[in-house]
Amino acid sequence: MAIILGSQSPRRRELLEKLDLPFTILTAGIDETVRPELTPAQAVADISARKAAAILRQASEDDLVITADTIVVLDGQIMGKPHSPEEAEQMLSSLSGRTHQVYTAVTLHSHARQKTEVVCTQVTFRPLDPTEIRAYIASGEPMDKAGAYGIQGRGAVLVSHLEGDYFNVMGLPLCTLCRMLRSFGVKVLGV
Repeated sequence: MAIILGSQSPRRRELLEKLDLPFTILTAGIDETVRPELTPAQAVADISARKAAAILRQASEDDLVITADTIVVLDGQIMGKPHSPEEAEQMLSSLSGRTHQVYTAVTLHSHARQKTEVVCTQVTFRPLDPTEIRAYIASGEPMDKAGAYGIQGRGAVLVSHLEGDYFNVMGLPLCTLCRMLRSFGVKVLGV
């Protein structure tokens, strides 16, 4: 069984490498627009499953596809990736001193079966000074990340508290993924 990671994210690639499993990378060029009638958990599950199905069409009979999708949610509203520094500043200002949710859906899809699970982590930002927000934006880090921050980079200094899976906030909840892989017959850590 060959494992295919369906993601362009360098963070997801780095996290999957921690499991010491051989894998290749393919990407799905799907429309990732969130359907407005879906809850945040349903939205990430839908996008992750659609990515996996698109990649599976390119895969061999014995391949196993892993995909994921991550969103940041504040007050029930999904925050995507900022399109401008001004939008990043608005997002970070709204997250300042507040708790938000990070949802990641993980999908495993083979030709025989498909499974998607959603993990939610509560993340609290400390109060942020506007000058600090602008300096963080000037680093360029927020521009390709949901919610305009990356917890694995400079954005770590914005977070005062976290409840749940840290790796979920990075975009790939490893504990959940390992359990799912085992249910598909993949040995993780030799078992």
